[in-house]
Amino acid sequence: MAQREGEVVSLVPVEIRFEATQRAGKVSALLLRPEEARSLLVLAHGAGTGMRHTFMQAIAERLATDGVATFRYQFPYMEQGSKRPDPLPILLATVRSAVAAALEVAGDLPILAGGKSMGGRMTSMAAAKAPLDSVRALVFLGFPLHAAGKPAVDRAEHLSQVTVPMLFLQGTRDKLAELELLRPVCTRLGERATLHVIDGGDHSFHVLRRSGRSEGQVIAELGQTIADWASRLGRHVG
Repeated sequence: MAQREGEVVSLVPVEIRFEATQRAGKVSALLLRPEEARSLLVLAHGAGTGMRHTFMQAIAERLATDGVATFRYQFPYMEQGSKRPDPLPILLATVRSAVAAALEVAGDLPILAGGKSMGGRMTSMAAAKAPLDSVRALVFLGFPLHAAGKPAVDRAEHLSQVTVPMLFLQGTRDKLAELELLRPVCTRLGERATLHVIDGGDHSFHVLRRSGRSEGQVIAELGQTIADWASRLGRHVG
């Protein structure tokens, strides 16, 4: 059962705890909801960083300015201070529990789910096994298509089982997702997949100084892209 500490009406995150699994226990989450939120993104962190990582905080704050609330949450291993990700069943169950917890505290908003790198992949794997309750679409911030230096598309096979629209945000320098491999994956998914490429971005969306772009500008592009896509989605999904 999620625990809410108060009404969210400003850019101040509300701390929440919910049960990831009976075995793993409770984990933390942060709900950031602007006054005029139009949708909510349930956002999972990457393998080596938690929900309070600077990227996670920056994208959540940017999304809030664009009218998208976020529910950032921890996987159990990160909550416990471990560097080793939980077994797959626990990761997938945590995704589903996070969606349920988000529905409890902000179920009046259209729900999207996804995450950074591993968090996005775990969300898609959970959705491929069975639709996530009330989730209208998935958002991937750097989908980890393959290990660095080992190009392959095996990690994308389950995406054909996902029944909702998917937004892929990928950098041109992402060593975990070569675009020449990812583009055909998105093409095969048809209208369910939208690919937005961040010019010069690596897997963490860092850009080279000589690009002339700042990290803030990249975050702004990511946030605006998600918000615009979610808005268009809302006009077509009931």
